[in-house]
Amino acid sequence: MPRSEATSKTNKKTSPRAAGKAASQDALRLLAEDHKKVKKMFDEFEKIKDKEDIDDEQKQLLVETACAELTIHAQLEEELFYPAARDAIDDMDLLDEAEVEHASAKQLISELATMQPGDALYNAKFKVLGEYVKHHIEEEEKELFPLIKKSELDLAELAEEMQERRMELREELGFTAVETDEDAEAAPKARKNVH
Repeated sequence: MPRSEATSKTNKKTSPRAAGKAASQDALRLLAEDHKKVKKMFDEFEKIKDKEDIDDEQKQLLVETACAELTIHAQLEEELFYPAARDAIDDMDLLDEAEVEHASAKQLISELATMQPGDALYNAKFKVLGEYVKHHIEEEEKELFPLIKKSELDLAELAEEMQERRMELREELGFTAVETDEDAEAAPKARKNVH
């Protein structure tokens, strides 16, 4: 998906509307909120995976929701954030590694889509996915985000593009527009099988 010129690193001007939003919402904050949400889901899975009183449907719902959130997040990064970052910073190795990490995560998501909670390796695959994702998040937040903050990338404008695309992707996957923690907890009830 082509990016607008507004996401170019050379755009130093920010509209008054975007400037107001920058204080409350920017692309890095959106991505960090996604990171927090999925890390919470992986932590929740670790708590419930071996509990006797948790049925397979609850476990599968959590896995499907996490995989859907990761799928949307990865697509936002690949379509909008990474191309903008490539224009804004010089560290292509960091971005190349991030894309390879996405490919590994997508492979595990694809494998989990064909499995049920009682299947051999189901818990292990989701745990490894969580480890990959947490490593990826740490690299993005500690290495990539600081470089982006120092760049001239218009993070408010990029956030607007990402929000619009997120709504499109959620609609395609059968989700409602989920942005708050309360809504995130309700999202699985309205989901399709998204992976």
